[in-house]
Amino acid sequence: MPDFWASWTATPIVWALMAVASLAYVAGAIRIGHWPVSRTASWLLSMVLLVVSLNSGVAMFAHHLFWMHMVLHLLMITVIPLFLVLAQPIRLSASALGPRGGETVERIMTSTVIRFITAPMFTVPLYAAVLVLTHLTGFQQQMAEHMWIHHSELVLYLVSGYLLLLPLIGDELTGHDYSYAARFVTLLVAMGADTFVGVILMLTSYEIAPDFSASRAGWGAESVLNPSAMTDQSAAGAIMWWAGDGLMMCLLVFLAWEWIRAEGLGRGRQDSASRHLGKARPSFLESARRDALGTDSVDVDDDDAVLAAYNARLAAMHGQQPAGTEGGRRAGQDPHAEPHRDQ
Repeated sequence: MPDFWASWTATPIVWALMAVASLAYVAGAIRIGHWPVSRTASWLLSMVLLVVSLNSGVAMFAHHLFWMHMVLHLLMITVIPLFLVLAQPIRLSASALGPRGGETVERIMTSTVIRFITAPMFTVPLYAAVLVLTHLTGFQQQMAEHMWIHHSELVLYLVSGYLLLLPLIGDELTGHDYSYAARFVTLLVAMGADTFVGVILMLTSYEIAPDFSASRAGWGAESVLNPSAMTDQSAAGAIMWWAGDGLMMCLLVFLAWEWIRAEGLGRGRQDSASRHLGKARPSFLESARRDALGTDSVDVDDDDAVLAAYNARLAAMHGQQPAGTEGGRRAGQDPHAEPHRDQ
């Protein structure tokens, strides 16, 4: 039996792509200057998980154990896409590339094609089809016989998981603005595919992919890393059901927390927003520009900020320094006085 902890492989092309993407991400974050550390950490964690999924003992044993394949599957279709979405590379690109680059990103993300392939009407059926067709058909057997199918499967998992979560989790820039209720229901519907596939695998009385057990011939006595064929398949179904649904439940809890937090912030700003011409939610590009200017940490509806901006504008019109500054005080301006208003 191979040593799990010593079973590491190299994928130079994938590593090179990951390195280029990570350098570009970090360079963009440095250029902006105030990019949240949590987003950068999410990106780096997703890269680490990719290495574990593609190069560690998990990757090697996934060729021999159905249940280990399911662990790899959940990493690629749920866990890694989650951290990629939370890293917000699209928002980073729109902010770091400047006005022209931001407009290009906006055009791409709001195009008809991208809006369609990131909409739940497409992503949920895609997610369900990927789960069903790669586990309940002869796909697993073909994957065990042809390595290129295995590689294609991993890409399919990563892409379908990312597209599903992109407009649902966090505050990434997309061409959609779904309510939290719609996001919640979408995740609940998607979770049904995990349950269905897991239960079917547990109840199936024949080997769906005989090559998994055949590849372990000569591994010795039965153990966790060398179970019987049906035990292996049943364990794979249990992982898909319980771990898959468990991950989805964690996402639902996270989404509910975001929902509650957004409702609380919305109530706190409702009065201020109504006083400022009923301002709507910032547009795609406006949100990116605010990120680039570092205004996410500033309450743009704050009355004091509005008053200061008003005074600064009037002072500039009259060739004076704003009230409250050193020049303004020397000119005899009272920093606590009411702002001058044109008659």
